[in-house]
Amino acid sequence: MINTICPLASVEEVFKTGTGAIYQCSRKNCYWMEFAGSTTSFSVSDFLKFKKYIDQINVEKMLIDTARSSDFTLVMPYRTERCFLLSVQDILNLRELLDGAKFMIELNSVIKACLRSSLVAVSVLSS
Repeated sequence: MINTICPLASVEEVFKTGTGAIYQCSRKNCYWMEFAGSTTSFSVSDFLKFKKYIDQINVEKMLIDTARSSDFTLVMPYRTERCFLLSVQDILNLRELLDGAKFMIELNSVIKACLRSSLVAVSVLSS
């Protein structure tokens, strides 16, 4: 689906669940999220802000509140044309997707840092 939106994009899957996927586009330095039947592009900082916003939604309050309006929440990600109407289950699915993606992004950074330090150690020992 990503290649139909941006055919020149060079994307790599970051994390995928049964309800969605996160891809990284190295060409445009952004993340693409497939969720709820649509694809949304985020800058790196907007992706992290979006995750933080989703994490702050009070699911417990939504479950306890008997008002019909508390069954769903409306989320409009920063600098996108997308709007999500999310149920509690949608929020939990989205959290799982975003948590997994953030973990994989951080893991990749740690691995790269370890490889760099190993290369430095090898070059120092070789000198």
